[in-house]
Amino acid sequence: MPKLDWLKKEFHYGYDSGNILSIIPDKIRKSEEKVIGGSYRTVFKKAVLPYLKKNSKVLELGPGKGSWSRAILDSIPEGELTTIDFQDVSEWLHPEKYNGRLKCVRVEGNVYGKLPDDYFDLFWSFGVLCHNNKESIFQILSNSLVKVKKNGYAVHEYGDWDKLGKFGWEKGAIPLSFQNLPDDEIWWPRNSQAEMKEIAAKAGWEIITADLNLVKRDSIIVLQKK
Repeated sequence: MPKLDWLKKEFHYGYDSGNILSIIPDKIRKSEEKVIGGSYRTVFKKAVLPYLKKNSKVLELGPGKGSWSRAILDSIPEGELTTIDFQDVSEWLHPEKYNGRLKCVRVEGNVYGKLPDDYFDLFWSFGVLCHNNKESIFQILSNSLVKVKKNGYAVHEYGDWDKLGKFGWEKGAIPLSFQNLPDDEIWWPRNSQAEMKEIAAKAGWEIITADLNLVKRDSIIVLQKK
């Protein structure tokens, strides 16, 4: 799998997906939507908004420069967003602008002891689990479960090699050479809906759906803590 050291170094610059909520995609978002086969605005409306209330407490994994973070904060005017990342993202997200509603927590691995238990209504990520192998995904889902409230949700985009094969590797901007390399040598490890469901169930989550079918290249899973 991509080692933690690799993940920490690879995205040190802060990943940026543009303006998630704009009706007309900006240049950055348009480029990303082309290779993923879907609209980020639609993803937000159908994969995030249904699980938010005005006072929701949200946990976001790997916010980068905060494209999805800003959209979430706009949707929870009385709520809170906590981000966790290997990088110090406060320089990009500027939590001082949100009157305590945004907290940026830096972590060293997939252990979240700095976060309160039974606190979050939603655990969200986009563009993160697709770069982790199944062992790492299990750690993330296992260690986050206790942090989410009972009946709370988790929604995550992840790599799906079955959908990728149908969509097209070159079209999806994933190197064809990865097909012949082990997971520890590539940045898009093997995964599928069946494997993701197995990982999530083993971690203690109830699977609502393995894929919301909002993008053509990847899958977006919805989980609930019972």
